[in-house]
Amino acid sequence: MRTEIVSAQNPRIKNLLLLQEKSRARREQGLFVVEGRRELEHCLEKGFTVRTLFRCPEIAGVADHAPAGASVIEIPERLYRKVAYREGTEGIIAEVEYKAQTLEELQLPENPLIMVLESVEKPGNLGAVLRSADAAGAHAVLICDPLTDLFNPNLIRASIGAVFTVPTVACTSEEAIAFLQARGIQILTAQLQDSSLYYDTDMRRPTALVMGTEATGLTERWRQVASAHIRIPMLGALDSLNVSVSAAILLYEAVRQRQTQI
Repeated sequence: MRTEIVSAQNPRIKNLLLLQEKSRARREQGLFVVEGRRELEHCLEKGFTVRTLFRCPEIAGVADHAPAGASVIEIPERLYRKVAYREGTEGIIAEVEYKAQTLEELQLPENPLIMVLESVEKPGNLGAVLRSADAAGAHAVLICDPLTDLFNPNLIRASIGAVFTVPTVACTSEEAIAFLQARGIQILTAQLQDSSLYYDTDMRRPTALVMGTEATGLTERWRQVASAHIRIPMLGALDSLNVSVSAAILLYEAVRQRQTQI
């Protein structure tokens, strides 16, 4: 079904903005918002269902085929500019049905590489880590004790759709630890204290790289269950890197070691 809306006061437009701004609304309605052609394509490839597609003909150009079962609402450019979360999203915004993945649903290879983040709050950091995880071919990302939901528009935007391309699970730290230990996956915690240089640590076997917040680092429960503690050398005056930069360094060290493995 295809309809047209021209007013910002329309209830459908108001609800779209509510879903963008409020995690509670996303949870209650079981919907989240995806903006942009590339992000939506990744979303559809992973089996998500689009409920409503908002489309601006002036920007999107020739009409695309709507996802199966989705209603299409066309909006003028002036209205699209008001509801779009960012510029350059090809005139496409979709309301998508929420679908959370669980630890039990993860299908891991024999020698998995997993990124674990504990209580990282900023959606931009989470999104950047997901991009690195996708680029490095990580098999899963576990978001432990999350302080933001996985379908926050800022996270989706920062990840450029990697939240869909990399299997991502929100869970508690206790659940993640039990999951990793049950599968014999070594736990490498990134920390400054009592640690070895990351490039001196064997990452060729099943590995989970665990990172905490920049402000407080990891909690004691992760330090206690770690197979080893690792650190990135800090040669300047500061004692920490942005979590997304640190994650990229550690992920690509694992890639390097695995590619040179004999």
